[in-house]
Amino acid sequence: MSKVVAVIYISMDGVVEAPAWTGPFWNDDHGKFQAGQLSQSRALLLGRVTYDGMSEAWPAMEAAGEDVGEMNSIPKHVASTTLKEPTWNATVIEGDVAEEVAKLKAEDGKDILIYGSGDLVNYLIKHDLIDELKLFLHPVIVGEGKRLFSDGIDTKTWQLAGTHTFGSGAIVLDYRPAAQREA
Repeated sequence: MSKVVAVIYISMDGVVEAPAWTGPFWNDDHGKFQAGQLSQSRALLLGRVTYDGMSEAWPAMEAAGEDVGEMNSIPKHVASTTLKEPTWNATVIEGDVAEEVAKLKAEDGKDILIYGSGDLVNYLIKHDLIDELKLFLHPVIVGEGKRLFSDGIDTKTWQLAGTHTFGSGAIVLDYRPAAQREA
């Protein structure tokens, strides 16, 4: 069985939208951390907006000579009702997203990694399909923008499973649903 791991860039005031504000905090340590996340994963699971942005940016980086082959080659699953002709090694999840993600989780193998995709993360939390939530907290107050957690999510208790601090002041808070606590 695979785990679904969501890595979310978030500001101190909870904003997850258009994370260009993370740029000043990015360094080689962040890159190594993210490469480690990707190497532990067998697929990406993305919402449509995140997929659109990433599918434009990442292939262009490889064309420019950057070493991004693993990101470009990993299979992608996109939750969308409007995407008809996916590119970038992607397939569209058809039908009930929760049911299809549960099927993906039931397969043996490495993790299924979500980057961004706040609406998808909210949906999967409602359906108890997120196994790890890694909040990549940046020391910045953005002031406005889409927040991670939407109204309508039932109360759910999570347990801190670990932290990772960067010299830039960013920190990763690794949470797991309390029901999945390890002894």
